Amino acid sequence: MFITIDNKSGIPIYEQIYSQIKNQIISSAIGENEMLPSIRSLAKDLRISVITTKRAYDELERDGFIYTVAGKGCFVAQKNTELLREENLKNIEYHIEEILKLSSGCNLTTDDIVEMIRIMEEK
Repeated sequence: MFITIDNKSGIPIYEQIYSQIKNQIISSAIGENEMLPSIRSLAKDLRISVITTKRAYDELERDGFIYTVAGKGCFVAQKNTELLREENLKNIEYHIEEILKLSSGCNLTTDDIVEMIRIMEEK
């Protein structure tokens, strides 16, 4: 597992950890039931507070990406296809919003955008 922290990004550190671990789980870079580094170990490696790391792990567990076994540690949960679908839909919606913002500046219609998608699909 590889995580980098960007102190200049303005994004809270726990969110950076959360999103990087989540993306590695979704992309299968970290496999199901694989053990994650301990909260203390990750905090030490990243030179951050244990509280910050714990918050990221708590959010990952709340969202169903990891689970905790008392006395053993945190592990990657089995992929919930419905959860992954929802994540992808949110991502698509974000990109559609960006497309709509850009297209309004070019006076593109919805039909123009759909046509562009069809052309790209054929490639």
